[in-house]
Amino acid sequence: MIGAGTREVRMEAPTDLLSLSQAELAAWMKSHGQPAFRAKQVRRWLFDKGADSVEAMTDLPKSLRAVLVDETTLGTLTVAARQESQDGTEKRLYRLHDGHLIESVLMRYRDGRRTACISSQAGCAMGCVFCATGQMGFARHLTPTEVFEQVWRYDRALKAAGERLSNVVLMGMGEPFHNYDAVLTAMRRMNVDLGIGARHITVSTVGLVPRIRQLAEEGLQVTLAVSLHAATDAARRALMPINKRWPIEELVQACRDYVDATHRRVTFEWALIEGETDTPEEANRLGRLLQGLLCHVNVIPLNPTGGFAGQPSSPARARRFVDILKRHGVPASVRVRRGIDIDAGCGQLRSRVLEEAAG
Repeated sequence: MIGAGTREVRMEAPTDLLSLSQAELAAWMKSHGQPAFRAKQVRRWLFDKGADSVEAMTDLPKSLRAVLVDETTLGTLTVAARQESQDGTEKRLYRLHDGHLIESVLMRYRDGRRTACISSQAGCAMGCVFCATGQMGFARHLTPTEVFEQVWRYDRALKAAGERLSNVVLMGMGEPFHNYDAVLTAMRRMNVDLGIGARHITVSTVGLVPRIRQLAEEGLQVTLAVSLHAATDAARRALMPINKRWPIEELVQACRDYVDATHRRVTFEWALIEGETDTPEEANRLGRLLQGLLCHVNVIPLNPTGGFAGQPSSPARARRFVDILKRHGVPASVRVRRGIDIDAGCGQLRSRVLEEAAG
C-alpha cells in the first residue's frame, strides 16, 4: 500500500524489438540519441544473423546495448514446456504475457526440410470434434508479432546450428482465417524479414469461405490448405460445425474460384478415421467432388485425442483410399505423421500440462 505523501511510480513495459518496423525502430533510436542506421544493424542481427540476445550484437556501442537490455525485449513468449520426439520433431508450449498457452512444432525431415507448424490463436472457436484445440474452446487471437515470433524462434535456433527454416505451416492451434489480418501481417513478415519464400508458407482453414475469396485478392503466393474431412454435408456437419454456415458445395466452389484467380493448387486435408472417413465409399465421393480441380489431398491417419473416440486408419486402408482418389484423377498422398511418441496433436501438450498443474 502506498502511504500518504508518497508518489506511485509507474514502470513502462519494455519495448519488444520484434514488434517494431524499420521506421519504428529508427524512431526509437532517434529518441535515444542514436543515428537511424542503428536500426538496420539491430534488424540484421535479429533476422539475418539470428541473435539470441542484445549482448550478441557486437557491432553496437556498449552504451546502446546497455540501454537496449534495460528497455527492450526480444519477443514476449516464454517456454512453458518442451518435448522432443525420437524422429527429431520438437514441440514447444509457450506462455503468453497474459498467461494463455499456445503450441508450435518444428518437424525435421530426412530430405533436409525444416518445417515450423505454428499457432494463430490461443484455443479455437471452430469446435471440430476430433481436434484437441477445438475441444478446449477459444481464449483469444494472437497478435501479428506473437504469430511471427514462433517462426522467428525456430529460424534463430536453426541458424545457430548451421541450418535454415525452409517451410512454415499455419496448422497449429486456432483457425488462421478467424484471425485473418494478424495472420496476413505475420506471413508477409516471414517472407520479407526472414526470407521464407511465400510458396513455402501454407495457411490452413476449416472453410471460412469469405476469407478464401479475400486471400485470392491479396496477391500472395502462399499455399491454401482446406480441412475437409468429409464429402457430404451431413457427415461434415457432425465433425465440423462450420459446415452449417458454409456447406461443402459453397466451399469447393470458393476453392475453384481461388484456383482460377491465383493459378495456385489448393491442398485438402483429410483425417482418416477408422471405419468412418477411410471407406471406399467416402474415397469415391471425395474423388467425384474434387474431380477436375487443381488440388492435392493430404490424407492423415487421425491423431487420437482424449475427447474423441475415433481411431486412426491402418496403413493398408490409407493406401487404398489414396489409390481410389487417383482413379478419379485426384492426386493424393499419405502424410507422414511426426512426433507420434510425444503429445503431437494440436493442443495435446497444453492439455497435459494443465492437467498436471491441476492434479
